[in-house]
Amino acid sequence: MMTQLAFSPFIPGWALAASLGLALLLTLPFVLVRRRTAIWRALGFAALLLALANPRLVIENREKLRDTAVLVVDRTGSQTIAERPRQMQAARAEMQRRLAAIEGLDVRVVEVADGGKDEGTQLFRALSSAIGDLPRERIAGVIAITDGVVHDVPADAAALGFAGPLHALITGHPRERDRRIELVEAPRFGLVNKDAIIRARVVDPGFSDPVPLAVSVDGQRISSSEVRPGEVVSIPVPIAHAGRIVVEIDAGAAPDELTLRNNKAVVVIDGVRERLRVLLVSGAPHAGERVWRNLLKSDPSVDLVHFTILRPPEKSDGTPINELALIAFPQKELFEEKLHDFDLVIFDRFTNNITLPQRYFGNIADYVRGGGALLISAGPEFIGRTGLWNTQLESVLPAIPDGRIIETPYRPHVGIEGQRHPVTRDLPNWNSKDQPWGDWLRAIGARVRDGHVVLDGPDETALLDLARVGDGRVGLFLTDQLWLWPRGYEGGGPYLDLLRRMSHWLMKEPELDEEALRATADGHQVLVERQTLADSVTPVEITAPSGAASTLTLAKAEEGLWKGAFTAAEEGLYRLKQGDQTALVSAGAADSKEFQDVISDTERLRPIAEATGGSVRRIATNATGDIHLPAVVSVTRSSAASGADFIGLRSSDSYVVTGLSIWPLFLGFAGLALIGPLLMAAWFFEARGMGRKAGA
Repeated sequence: MMTQLAFSPFIPGWALAASLGLALLLTLPFVLVRRRTAIWRALGFAALLLALANPRLVIENREKLRDTAVLVVDRTGSQTIAERPRQMQAARAEMQRRLAAIEGLDVRVVEVADGGKDEGTQLFRALSSAIGDLPRERIAGVIAITDGVVHDVPADAAALGFAGPLHALITGHPRERDRRIELVEAPRFGLVNKDAIIRARVVDPGFSDPVPLAVSVDGQRISSSEVRPGEVVSIPVPIAHAGRIVVEIDAGAAPDELTLRNNKAVVVIDGVRERLRVLLVSGAPHAGERVWRNLLKSDPSVDLVHFTILRPPEKSDGTPINELALIAFPQKELFEEKLHDFDLVIFDRFTNNITLPQRYFGNIADYVRGGGALLISAGPEFIGRTGLWNTQLESVLPAIPDGRIIETPYRPHVGIEGQRHPVTRDLPNWNSKDQPWGDWLRAIGARVRDGHVVLDGPDETALLDLARVGDGRVGLFLTDQLWLWPRGYEGGGPYLDLLRRMSHWLMKEPELDEEALRATADGHQVLVERQTLADSVTPVEITAPSGAASTLTLAKAEEGLWKGAFTAAEEGLYRLKQGDQTALVSAGAADSKEFQDVISDTERLRPIAEATGGSVRRIATNATGDIHLPAVVSVTRSSAASGADFIGLRSSDSYVVTGLSIWPLFLGFAGLALIGPLLMAAWFFEARGMGRKAGA
């Protein structure tokens, strides 16, 4: 219950003030001359003014509102380390018990979990979301059970959204040790056949002994060394191929360190080719020659060197050599000195009528086995005595001519191997009845010895045979009719898609490999794809960062492509294996913000806690996990909210009025009627001289 005096004037405030001034003006002269009636005059005016002010006695029945204490429990990844889970559970249970014992206090528990993004511990975001419906003044305080590794600490206490104190109870212990790798510079791209440089350091607070450091690329170790903590080291990474390259940097374990998870750092580099150098050698000019030239010249990533044999040795018309506007074919320079400078060599209807020495063809065969790429576009010249099959290139050709030249209209067909091979799978309109591909008019008969036939001709004759030879690749196009499609003959066909895919497969574009195991991660969701020419696939073996093993059965998505997915229970580098295919994928974030620095910390939260009148303190002093919690008490607004052995929650003194009684002290206008005769009596006595000075 609360009793107070209140006023409800009958006249405006300015009129009441003017009345007071007039009363003083009429009373003060009598006071100055010391007339005894001055006291009666003053009392009369006071009673009149008090009546006009209408004083009332207000009695309120109040009910105190309950305050709310917020208990924030940090359950993010770093809180799963060592003894912290046990400390957290014990502290939570005990604090809930103690808070429940405080009269007039509600308790709201907020759990902070790892988010879907690599943002670390977002404790204050979770807190702000949880107290949005609470009145700011009725939040008695916030108690956070955390390891102090918080990544969204506000710079100003005004941004907290509550006026009570913030207290942090820090798990862990003061003598923790943890060694970690810190990436200083990690490139996203690297040029093929060059080194990409990663700069990193090993962080081991309080220790300076050398640390073993191992570097692996795509699962294969490339270097081992020792580095000193804090020293920035440059790590050269060879970019051996285009596409994704997974680099793993591993620092040796330290005795009794908190976790080995941040001893590893994973960097994914996309290998890109700076410029693709292509050598195109055409035989006698023909209708399809320009198709190859235009395709390669239109690609800005290709440097094309093109030679056309315009004057073979057998052509002799008596024109003097010094009058010819031609250059000699630089065969020695191309096929001996600079052969390995090219990423792809194309022979377009080439015949050895210029009598190249056999050793040059032997050089080309060795170039292919050593990792080079060769494409042969064959016409009728292929089956003759001067055809390329009759040179030292024969050893790397996947098919040799059988002597037939098939000249009849036919439509190229994508067989089962072609439907499964990335070069020809899903070519536009490959199986369309409404817009079928246009016909070709000639094919070269051949006996297939190796490789995969991805395009068929008449009577299932091989048209395009793709083969791996040693470390290199060979493509054999057994027709010279591709030029009909760019001309739109009978509707044409997808010549650009076909030629680009074929060229990039030959130059080892990883996305076009016919046998591949791939894995990509979106957060903790991992998509697994198996590209294969086989009829079926076995389950994929999965090894988690902790070493836990599992399997994944893939489902057929389309011809040649099998897919599956799994949710990564751990963050880090997963190793996948299926047959002779392997893949690496980093799920979540191997070097996630949450695990970059896991040593418990009392200093990150101290400025914001002290700004609210709160405190930061450890609840354990050693690694045993035993905890010591401060007492929790309710304090007033003017009292300290923390001490050596206690933490305080401020009472808001908020209330709601449940009842109201009003008692007028003057009876309104009736009171005025009583005051009037009193004033008239005072004036009457004054008029008769009763108010004169004594002794006058």
